[in-house]
Amino acid sequence: VLNKMKHIAQEYLGREVTRAVITVPAYFNDAQRAATKNAGTIAGLEVLRIINEPTAAALAYGLDMASTSGGETRQVLVFDLGGGTFDVSLLTIEGGIFTVMATAGDTHLGGDDFDNLLVDFALREFKAAHPGADIDANPRAMKRPRQKCEDAKRELSMSASATVDIP
Repeated sequence: VLNKMKHIAQEYLGREVTRAVITVPAYFNDAQRAATKNAGTIAGLEVLRIINEPTAAALAYGLDMASTSGGETRQVLVFDLGGGTFDVSLLTIEGGIFTVMATAGDTHLGGDDFDNLLVDFALREFKAAHPGADIDANPRAMKRPRQKCEDAKRELSMSASATVDIP
């Protein structure tokens, strides 16, 4: 993956890429961080630093706000709700210095988990309306409820309610 990203960056920049800062999920332990750094080395990169994804988001926020903050101290809470994890970091930005105050996360709370909960709810409703129907035993039949629930989750990002219609 890192080798592929290196090549994409090189094509975009039009020059060789030899150094990188790599982001990893906040819950990565020291062994996982070391393995990521080794993967970068194998890809031909000098890995300058490994940083948490929420910290990277705070850096992007802080760099964007640096010109408007007037040198004041800011407390920034960054949450990263990914496909399979939920990571939260609390940072202080003062005079261009970023200090990570706390980082926490849940490796069993993410978008995929919400999808599964929505599908379970829809199946319970379906079974209550149609006793004896056993569609969850058929992987092919489960594709439509899963897709409809994922669509409803996306719709709920922009509205207060969503309907799941499964023919």
